[in-house]
Amino acid sequence: MLNVPENASETKLVNFAVANGTRRKIINFLGNGDRSTREIEEIVGKSSLNFHLKILKDAGLIELEEEAVKLSEYGRNFLKGKKESNPEEITDFSQAKPIEIASIRQVLPCIADASRLRISANITPPLGRVLKLLVTLFQRSSYSDRKDSLIIQKGEIITTIYGSGKVSIRMVKNENEAKQELERLKSTINEAIAKGEAPAPREKVKVNLMEIYKHLPQTNCGRCGEQGCYSFAIKLMARQAALELCTPLKEPEYVNNQEHLEVLVNYI
Repeated sequence: MLNVPENASETKLVNFAVANGTRRKIINFLGNGDRSTREIEEIVGKSSLNFHLKILKDAGLIELEEEAVKLSEYGRNFLKGKKESNPEEITDFSQAKPIEIASIRQVLPCIADASRLRISANITPPLGRVLKLLVTLFQRSSYSDRKDSLIIQKGEIITTIYGSGKVSIRMVKNENEAKQELERLKSTINEAIAKGEAPAPREKVKVNLMEIYKHLPQTNCGRCGEQGCYSFAIKLMARQAALELCTPLKEPEYVNNQEHLEVLVNYI
């Protein structure tokens, strides 16, 4: 039976399912034929595999039969639609133009720390689909297909670039520091564009347990299923839990924490 989302709630479930890189990798892998859970485990790892499969199944994208996994009819149609609607992936900067940073247009206190600032600016022209290639330019960064955004971490400062051209910088001390970060950003990107090709993959950055724990809410609410945030950090480090399980991170006061952790978990 075809499981097709018929209302906003079901559509939201599908969008959540495909917003995660591991789950997209599973769907694309299944696009070449039915697989066993062991085969899927070999390409995405054992940690959180059952968690990801359950979300894909609940969204109606896959079917599970004992140790066999296959795309549902809806899942096949969904994957086919994605392939038809997405143009060929850009693999270099040959069509990208050098960027300029427009003047800062908004300066506000950070929600998480009123002693720091959050600054908005714009990149012209917008980077569009080239944006995802920039992930290899920065020591700690993470690209989101769902948000069409690149998050860059540098110490406590979080910079988010959107495909539309919007740039947001959080946790800067003052406007001058923001301008320096924007200038550094422009120079790094334009240097890559001048070379006309995507940079080589960056080296893996070491992430330690306390760095993960530091950015968790530390409320010990237990909504993730663990006794506290420290236990949850251990599970994240062991890749036995998904960041999405920490629901307090979705609250506005933890927006900086969420963005830091989205970058860090990519390096575990």
